[in-house]
Amino acid sequence: MTDTVNPNPLQTPEQLLQRCRNIAGMTLGQLAGELQVKMPPDLKRDKGWVGQLLELALGAEAGSQALPDFPALGIELKTLPIDQHGKPLESTYVCVAPLTGVTSQNWQQSWICRKLQRVLWVPILAERQIPLAERIIGSAFLWQPTADEQQALRQDWEELMDLITLGGIDKIRGAHGKVLQLRPKAADSKALTAAVGDQGQPIHTLPRGFYLKASFTAAILRRQFQLAPPA
Repeated sequence: MTDTVNPNPLQTPEQLLQRCRNIAGMTLGQLAGELQVKMPPDLKRDKGWVGQLLELALGAEAGSQALPDFPALGIELKTLPIDQHGKPLESTYVCVAPLTGVTSQNWQQSWICRKLQRVLWVPILAERQIPLAERIIGSAFLWQPTADEQQALRQDWEELMDLITLGGIDKIRGAHGKVLQLRPKAADSKALTAAVGDQGQPIHTLPRGFYLKASFTAAILRRQFQLAPPA
């Protein structure tokens, strides 16, 4: 096992980016081999496997704690599956959405706002026809939301949280929001959580998660890599 995949504690963002450069161009199979990690046959039952592999390779320390993946640096890690043209293949999960006790919370205090303050994006060439082991790790980069991006995220978050607070949880669809969406996030249909009904009554519903829309992450990639906008 090499030093690049058995790292010492990180001290600076540049050290993190250097580790990313060390694995850029590798396939997931090659990286898993270096880390001696068993690969699943696919991601149907292991949706978080790629992110976990990258966390291990890069030395993420947060684990399951409510902290950024690299706490000392205040940086969150997000893998981003893309096609050969650099287009994101899906929306990006950020965190679980609170469904109760949220009336006094504001955007700056929210967990999603804190998670998105500084993100290490790791693109993965992951078109559906490419076997998992042959998918390629791309060039990672650090991102901080611009003022316009912060405003768009905040506006969507506030609108979604208003709907949750006012009992409209079951009316929220993926089309709500310009850059941020709220979608069910549960292992199965029996994993219910408390929420507020349309009459203000306690109800149980599927947990929800916040996701960045693919159009939003596509714009981030276009700016970072100076890609042409879609025709």
